[in-house]
Amino acid sequence: MSPVLNPAFKTVALIGRYKSRDVAGPLEELGRFLAGRGCNVLVDRETASESGLALFPMVDREEIGAKADLVVVLGGDGSMLTAARLLAPTGVPLIGVNQGRLGFLTDIALRAMIEQMGKVLAGEYQIEPRTMLDAAVHRDGTTPFKTIALNDLVVNKGATGRLIEILVRIDGEFVYDLRADGLIVATPTGSTAYALSSNGPILHPGVPGLALVPICPHTLSNRPIAVSDGSVIEVAIRRAADALLHFDGHPSFELKEGDRVTVQRANQVLRLVHPPGYSYYAMLREKLHWSETLV
Repeated sequence: MSPVLNPAFKTVALIGRYKSRDVAGPLEELGRFLAGRGCNVLVDRETASESGLALFPMVDREEIGAKADLVVVLGGDGSMLTAARLLAPTGVPLIGVNQGRLGFLTDIALRAMIEQMGKVLAGEYQIEPRTMLDAAVHRDGTTPFKTIALNDLVVNKGATGRLIEILVRIDGEFVYDLRADGLIVATPTGSTAYALSSNGPILHPGVPGLALVPICPHTLSNRPIAVSDGSVIEVAIRRAADALLHFDGHPSFELKEGDRVTVQRANQVLRLVHPPGYSYYAMLREKLHWSETLV
């Protein structure tokens, strides 16, 4: 492959899987390749410290959005989710190299990393916006917690294991009273994560919708529904021995009876870079084994 003298992305930042020294070799290989194609290469300081990679300038994650034209995340979906929450507000696009398991968000296989990144630098790529969520906890006239998420927001039971009771309103209208282990509010990106394992629908990323998926509801008539992503969803904690708010799989905030959690589409979107040949349906066939022949 001939060098790209004018790469499509001139400054590329690299982020590796959290606390993994296994990324050092692939990161060094990718960094040298990018530099050889005319890119300025930066490495996330935390990644450099954990992996021992010291060949390229280091930057704090908070600086990456201002300095990079593209961020390459080498890891799994968890690594991409963490990077997305931090960097989506800056508008810098992300692309993932899969060093995890499923890899719904990391398009490039490790074995094809150099070939695919060469094509991306040559301008063979597409950018796809992904919806994010904005959530806030309201308590006694205050807002003690706010966050953004790419996959989902989850209100669920805590350590006691008892069912919680929540009231769900959409755009101010009462929808249902739910007794369950919890409720997932998922974006189309998150519809293939926790929501899918809870029998929620798969939403194509181009669908302007959100999925509300009850977790082990006490009444089987409580079913998943899809709503417009222009909706404001309110989850009020009616009864709970303890309850927690999670975002993208991270436990984040302890909820109390009387708390209200509001969830809506965030103003910012994640900009995902896909290599040539990317297909959402092909990804589903591969990850969910839809092409296997039953015998």
